[in-house]
Amino acid sequence: MQKTDLNRRQFISRTAAGLGVMTLGGMTTLTGCNGSRKQPNILLILVDDMGYSDLGCYGSEISTPNVDSLAKDGLRFTQFYNAARCCPTRACLLTGLYPHEAGIGEMVSARYDMPSYQGYLNDNCMTIAEVLKGAGYKTLISGKWHVGEHKPHWPTDRGFDRYFGIISGAANYFDITKTKREGVVRQMALDDKPWTPPKEGFYMTDAITDHAVEFLNKETGGGEPFFMYVAFTAPHWPLHALPEDIAKYKGKYKMGWDELRQQRYKKMLEMGIIDPQWKLSPRDPEALPWDDLTDAEKELMDSKMAVYAAQIDRMDQGVGKILNKLKDLGEEENTLVLFLSDNGACHESGPLGFDNRKNGVPVGGVDSYMSYGRSWSNAGNTPFRLHKHWTHEGGISTPLIARWPHVIKQKGELTREVGHIVDIMATCVDAAGAVYPEIFKEKAIKPKRGKSLVPVFKTGKREGHDYIYWEHIGSRAVRHGKWKIVFKQQGSAWELYDIEADRSELNDLADTHPEILQQLKQKYAEWVKEVGVYERG
Repeated sequence: MQKTDLNRRQFISRTAAGLGVMTLGGMTTLTGCNGSRKQPNILLILVDDMGYSDLGCYGSEISTPNVDSLAKDGLRFTQFYNAARCCPTRACLLTGLYPHEAGIGEMVSARYDMPSYQGYLNDNCMTIAEVLKGAGYKTLISGKWHVGEHKPHWPTDRGFDRYFGIISGAANYFDITKTKREGVVRQMALDDKPWTPPKEGFYMTDAITDHAVEFLNKETGGGEPFFMYVAFTAPHWPLHALPEDIAKYKGKYKMGWDELRQQRYKKMLEMGIIDPQWKLSPRDPEALPWDDLTDAEKELMDSKMAVYAAQIDRMDQGVGKILNKLKDLGEEENTLVLFLSDNGACHESGPLGFDNRKNGVPVGGVDSYMSYGRSWSNAGNTPFRLHKHWTHEGGISTPLIARWPHVIKQKGELTREVGHIVDIMATCVDAAGAVYPEIFKEKAIKPKRGKSLVPVFKTGKREGHDYIYWEHIGSRAVRHGKWKIVFKQQGSAWELYDIEADRSELNDLADTHPEILQQLKQKYAEWVKEVGVYERG
């Protein structure tokens, strides 16, 4: 492809020349053998720290009717992968690159004096918003950013026309000034200006929903297609939910995590989400047997899980409002909706989580700063091992749901096609008929790593990745066909699994197939040098 340095007008012109695009009265249409059709809108919804089995349509008991409706009318992926943690996943999702290539090899704090760990998106990548804006799209975002703490690295600096949300990581859902520890400051913004939440009546999930709906109301309808990215902070800790939502679940988790894992595993088998060959992994060795807890501990842990479920419930209600707004606008049929989670469920702060209340207030309110811990997280990631942070299946497996009425005909079905979060950029570019350039703003742009999922939407199949790679804080993995090697952390050893037969990663074949292990280790070593991974040994 000829090198191009494209501004917005040049982007549209080039797209028109190459793809048969006509601009009529401000409305961009793609022409084909069946006449013309409007470019599809794209609604991308990302949730935070939600486990693989936490949705009703993936085996959960939590009420998620609106997300489930997307699955009923669309397609569920059973083998889709994230990048193990919030910032790296968001960098992958937005740029179509591995996180190190985009400048966020770890989190948003600069580390190791390496460009791949600078802590914000670099100038050698483009966001989906920057690419689609050049193809005539209105670009909107409501929610968590977390790929650049300071200007000029905010959403409006990276291609978004409108922004509302929290620039940094998770925060108190009711009052962002009440942070997890002294010195931690959370920043919210509206467009390119700091924004302060009201003192009364604020709840983060509802605010993200309401601004998404407001943007759809005010910023669409001019004939141009839109790309909207909704990034909920739910259900990331702290455990904060509204009383009416908590009441739906209080007392429902007194069976404990051991029984919940069994129930979800059975349901997932019945739904076809998992293969009968994949056994339920043993309880996490650092989790606790439910029966060993005292009555007071069981009461507290039931309350914690009830709040967590309520957070997902309220997020689902928000999804319903956004989908209803699409319908009201007459855009439901022409919108590709993608829904997924940024990593596996969160184990942080021990088997029972942390409790920073110090004041006896009920679980779930503004002054109740808590997490639910490793034992419940183990249930969230049923049937897999480990959690957020790690590159075992429990850390990197995500539900992905796609609904696109004009294109996806296999409604309500499951697909076993393997995909990775880097594919989201390629999918959006393909669906929009956009151009991904080699040069943008006089900077060389790295080629996107992802492959479009549109062929899966159309035919159920695509030519997938030969190799997929992961690295996060020393945890690393490579998947090649049915084979996966994974390394837990410094001081451990590489493991090898046949993912087709044993996705629960219970039968380590490293000693049985040393030649495969060595081949994949060599591929990993080459990738490390290519993308700029800091090697920890």
